[in-house]
Amino acid sequence: MSPSWNRTSPAIVGAATALAVLTACGGGGNGSNDSTDGTKPVSITFWGWAKGSKEVVDAFNASHKNIRVKYEEIPSGNAGGYAKISNAVKAGNAPDLVSIEYPMLPEFVSQGSVQDISGHLTDDVKKKFLPQAVELTTLGGKNWAVPFDASPQAFYYRKDLFTKYGVEVPTTWDEFREAAEKVKKADGKARIGTFFPDDPTTFQAMAWQAGAQWFKAEGDTWKVDTSDAATTKVAAYWQGLLDDGLVRNNASFSPEWTNSLKSGGTIGYLGASWGAGVLTGTLPEQSGKWAVAPMPSWDGKPASGMLGGSTFAVTKGSDKTGAAVEFAKWMTTTEDGIKARIASGTSSAFPAAAELRPAAKQAFDATYYGGQDIYQVFEDAGASISPHWAWGPSTGTTNTVIKDEFGRVARGGATIADAVRAGHDATVSELKKRGLKVEG
Repeated sequence: MSPSWNRTSPAIVGAATALAVLTACGGGGNGSNDSTDGTKPVSITFWGWAKGSKEVVDAFNASHKNIRVKYEEIPSGNAGGYAKISNAVKAGNAPDLVSIEYPMLPEFVSQGSVQDISGHLTDDVKKKFLPQAVELTTLGGKNWAVPFDASPQAFYYRKDLFTKYGVEVPTTWDEFREAAEKVKKADGKARIGTFFPDDPTTFQAMAWQAGAQWFKAEGDTWKVDTSDAATTKVAAYWQGLLDDGLVRNNASFSPEWTNSLKSGGTIGYLGASWGAGVLTGTLPEQSGKWAVAPMPSWDGKPASGMLGGSTFAVTKGSDKTGAAVEFAKWMTTTEDGIKARIASGTSSAFPAAAELRPAAKQAFDATYYGGQDIYQVFEDAGASISPHWAWGPSTGTTNTVIKDEFGRVARGGATIADAVRAGHDATVSELKKRGLKVEG
């Protein structure tokens, strides 16, 4: 494992300091109903959307008698899942355990929607995970979630069509544009990839990869900067691709996006490690035609951001904290847990627990990718993730505004730079409204 995976981000530590003032409102579980007399198991409810979750729950229930898990699949976070969780917490009928991606965890902590689970995560458990993953789930010196996966970026491409069109796999963003032009010239109906107007997180991962740092905490002050050189460069680059019709403009995982992949109208996908499972589950008939490459970078050297990545948090109000964390730890730190998820055939999870990656690689059927060792691609990409990115406490506001503005970009009513600026302004306004010190 590369040493860079073990680097602690000073930005993340600073963010934790600024968030300390917010974490006082986080919930605290008493676990009063955790115990059982051996005749009746503790029943907990779990909401999530990650591929393979049902299979993981089934495997856990089949192998454990003291805890029973009831699983409900909800829409992915940005597609309504987070709103559903927030509303359930406010109404007092939330499940015990929920899936929350790293970018959104500070938001849920600041709202007091999840519990401090520090007392249930011992050092011997935490040391199993990437230090970055632990830092991203530690705010104000308290642990708020169990990390599950890391999510380095990756580029998926149709190797058969790249060969047919004489296109080399790009290693730089300049080469990516050249490849996009070549694909369009070879087949006027084909494009190399897609700009997702509904998904700010993909753009944020691109900015992260380029070296941007949107949120920085110094003492009790948040510094917000989305107009830095790196973000400006990424925004201008993607605006150029859109203006010249070199990429598609479809909502992520929409029927339009899927049908374009099925027809060969889109022959590449800029995603993350978990995207491998998305393709195998979405396009099973294209087995053997896809390959995975490192994300193009600006200078050709390995570089990656994180796109998503999941954690498991116990909601405010749950009185089954111990049982919920026990299940979360089983999902994230045991070979049985990771094998159950990946053996579903729909997940390519890249565990934050490094010792589970060999098991994940073994459980993943690489036939779809022609036997390629895609987990080595993920490992190398993960080693190149910049440690200088941190998430702010109002990601929901930031992303909602950018998503709305990206919709205008798709209709030609705004630019990507306009959208990012609107997200910046809304973020600063929201933080000030919460009484926080802000520079930006």
